[in-house]
Amino acid sequence: MKAVRLERIRRVLVIKWSALGDVVIASALMEDIARALPHAEIHLNTQPNCVGLFAHDPRFAEVWAIDVRSKTHRWANSLAWLKKVRAGRYDLVIDLQRSDHSRFLLALLWLTGGAPRIRVGNRGGFPYTHQPRVRDPEAHAFPMMQSVLQAIGIPTPTAHPVLHPAPERLAAVAAMRAKHGLEEGRYVVLLPGAAAAHPLKRWGAARFAELALRLHEEGVQKIAVVGGPDEVEDCAAIARAGDYVVNLNGQLQLLDIAPLCAGASAIIGNDTGTAHFASAAGRPLLVLCGPTDPRRVKPIGRSVIAVQAQLPCRNCYAKTCSNPDRQACMKAITPEWVAARLPELVAGDLTPGQEWPGGLRTF
Repeated sequence: MKAVRLERIRRVLVIKWSALGDVVIASALMEDIARALPHAEIHLNTQPNCVGLFAHDPRFAEVWAIDVRSKTHRWANSLAWLKKVRAGRYDLVIDLQRSDHSRFLLALLWLTGGAPRIRVGNRGGFPYTHQPRVRDPEAHAFPMMQSVLQAIGIPTPTAHPVLHPAPERLAAVAAMRAKHGLEEGRYVVLLPGAAAAHPLKRWGAARFAELALRLHEEGVQKIAVVGGPDEVEDCAAIARAGDYVVNLNGQLQLLDIAPLCAGASAIIGNDTGTAHFASAAGRPLLVLCGPTDPRRVKPIGRSVIAVQAQLPCRNCYAKTCSNPDRQACMKAITPEWVAARLPELVAGDLTPGQEWPGGLRTF
């Protein structure tokens, strides 16, 4: 396997389709690619619902999407994808997908003589020219994607997502913070949501409301609550805890979340896509995990800690709870425990591998 001469690479295609949280994680690798190849023209192929995340991203000369997984136009769109990549005349393709679909398309390109000269991907094997060291589909997405870049000699120092909101949105978030008195380092952001289809991932509005009260009593000036359409009722219930709670439900775009969190002393939330956007702020973030494996799902970043109760039924990934003590995994994480850990989280003293009474463990 020949070493890649990065200085000779002129046109690059990065493939990252989904899921949304994985795309956000991949933005850290996109930063590493851009830094290693400042002389190259870099294109990003993503899914239609992700294109807007990169509308103001200076790292890419082009961001394009063709829905090759469409149930009604899958073959037509796949042909369009093949034509688009062939016309791009890329020197290098970096495939950050975790499925075989992109590998199948790249194999077709190779068979028809239109594949980029250097090809590397998560899955390894044919038709890739370079093989990543980490190829475990059960591993966290981040080290797998890092291994892809390392296989072709690209260093991977970036530890958290890097996203580029529109300048006017940065101004809008700054105005929002000023309006609600969210002073630098004097507020905590709560992320109480999770997709409506995954209710077991939610800690619950009542626990978040109790946590907000405890934090305020311990000196936190304001509590900002962030959610989307699925969390309207939960955010409203938490806001009823007191006038120190700022309910921002429905007022933020996805790329607004990191700028909002950048001034927070800490962020606390469920295992939700919103937490991945929040991790881009680089602030202390505590993720409350129940039915999902924190080793696989937690956002990336040196200041990100996940906590989970070590019950026999953990990591079930179920949508309905079969435990007689319903949601015992989330009940074990109490508002009292979370409030007590906040100073340690902020100070960097809450670290992975710690164990606590009640079977709690940090990751």
